[in-house]
Amino acid sequence: MAERTPTLGSPAARGFRRRAEWEPHDCTWLVWPHCEDTWPGYVLDERVAPSYVAMVDALRLGETVRVIVQSEDHAEEVRQRLAASGIAAVRESPEADAAVRLHVWPTDDEWIRDFGALVVRNAAGDRLATDWVFNAWGGKYDRTEQNNTVPVLMAEAHCLEREPYDVVLEGGSVDVNGAGLALTTESCLLNPNRNPELSRDEVEQLLLNGLGIQETIWLGDGIAGDDTDGHVDDFARFVGERTVVVAQEPDAGDVNHEPLEEAVGRLRAWRGRDGRGLEVVELPMPPALFEGDERLPASYANFLIANAAVLMPSFDVPQDDAAAAVLERVTGRPVARIPARALVWGLGACHCLSQDVPA
Repeated sequence: MAERTPTLGSPAARGFRRRAEWEPHDCTWLVWPHCEDTWPGYVLDERVAPSYVAMVDALRLGETVRVIVQSEDHAEEVRQRLAASGIAAVRESPEADAAVRLHVWPTDDEWIRDFGALVVRNAAGDRLATDWVFNAWGGKYDRTEQNNTVPVLMAEAHCLEREPYDVVLEGGSVDVNGAGLALTTESCLLNPNRNPELSRDEVEQLLLNGLGIQETIWLGDGIAGDDTDGHVDDFARFVGERTVVVAQEPDAGDVNHEPLEEAVGRLRAWRGRDGRGLEVVELPMPPALFEGDERLPASYANFLIANAAVLMPSFDVPQDDAAAAVLERVTGRPVARIPARALVWGLGACHCLSQDVPA
């Protein structure tokens, strides 16, 4: 297949591309937990907030952490909670120089990976904020109005040009290697609840235009319990230009066994236009976790590669050690284990709850 040509005037035609997560970050954005539709109130305060403190603590060692809060009162509450753990946080201002900065922007919920701006960069170091429509994962929830303002506010905060798209795209649905390859799933990007008027070819052209993706590697379905219709960042991730980690479930009776086996098969069989394939590294899955009868999307693949560490969801099970060893080996960075049993109650973890901005 011939190399695609970006549409004239698009970010890709102007030399912009989405950088790999292991490339240097300017900062990482989080939304401090507040939505009781995501987590019940007592879980927010007693279990989820401590996991956020752990994420902020791991991130601040290597980059600025920008934390979105809902009001001035919420900002003070968060500041005090962080201070109790020895972490200084300040309200964002032109004079702010602390590693942790608070922005008062109301949001509908916390999943900024999916509604935040996807910032792209060119070889000269210029950056641009691509702004896609967020429709709450195919209209599953009535939580979009405030979330869709966040890309505009992020662009303003970073003094970036903004490129709006009238197309639904969530950041967790696409994982990139920074050199023109992307992983995604048919179950999400080709789902009629996203962009029913777009063909596979048209989706690939949009990924090229907006993010600089020359070749899209299509996987099938995601893992059980994921309400996003199968985001790839829950099970298959780039950790190098041609290296992918993919979650594997050895129990043939587990609902995740078949889709993950199919994913690893597709990845091992894939060849790019240059004839080269991928190095595929298997990552264990934690034991099945449930909230009542509901299967939760617990996965070590929902990690975040930060400047100073890899933030890995941990579940207080023996598999944590094996997963951490794999991620430390393939990324060359220390692993910060983030308690995630409460996080996945909300149906996501470290990667879903963060949005990195390239330096």
